Amino acid sequence: MKEAKNDGTFTEIRKSKPKTKSSRRMLPLVAPVEELLLNMLEEQRKNRAMCGECYYKGDQEYIYVNKIRFHDLRHSCVTLLYKHGVGMKDIQEWLGHSTIATTANIYTHLDYSSKVESANAILGVFRGEEAEK
Repeated sequence: MKEAKNDGTFTEIRKSKPKTKSSRRMLPLVAPVEELLLNMLEEQRKNRAMCGECYYKGDQEYIYVNKIRFHDLRHSCVTLLYKHGVGMKDIQEWLGHSTIATTANIYTHLDYSSKVESANAILGVFRGEEAEK
């Protein structure tokens, strides 16, 4: 068990194995995210050198240890993928869910612009217009 400082308090960090065999998978790392992570890692190295023995070394195997939990990023990721036209089946496989219902019901969140598009589609029905694709 490890702890990391989060908003001034220490939070327990637990590592565990994935729930199912299919949950363990490899996904591509896109270049901008890789660059961001490498920059953060370099910043940690500089901070470690500057702080010396005062630097907290308990979470060195992590690059980012503050604010949002890694698992919480799944919701944002799914919503953004869906908004940008990635199919629900592809998103299901990306997350490793056994059913598409889990992906659709738990992880996909509509943003405000999606709600406006839905409202405009309904307005078009009242006007007798065909839905635009």
